[in-house]
Amino acid sequence: MSNTFEKQTGIRHFIAAAGYSLGGFRRLLGESAFRQEALAFLAGIVLLPLFGAGFTQMLVFVALMLLLFAFEAINTAIEEIVDRVSPEYSLAAKHAKDLGSFACMCLIVLNGGYVLYTLYGLWFG
Repeated sequence: MSNTFEKQTGIRHFIAAAGYSLGGFRRLLGESAFRQEALAFLAGIVLLPLFGAGFTQMLVFVALMLLLFAFEAINTAIEEIVDRVSPEYSLAAKHAKDLGSFACMCLIVLNGGYVLYTLYGLWFG
């Protein structure tokens, strides 16, 4: 059995990359933070139009949520690598995990602020 890896090109590369992305999505589903963010996304997709959000407002909401999902994936990747490289406690590992968490928190605050701003404009604008 060979340990060589054949790099895919063309459409095969696209299909392989899609498979890797699907694997990442499956891994992210194991994170409770991502599942909570996904529920918030679904709630926003249902509730914002009920309150009168237009196409542009919905587009911005979806873009911000996709950005949050991307950061959550990066944060999870950082945690996976840190746990593999440094299973024992280390201050550098703690800092790496805390920084990833802070990045996600910033986007959660941004997304929440955007939803509140949008709802305020729809109710009182």
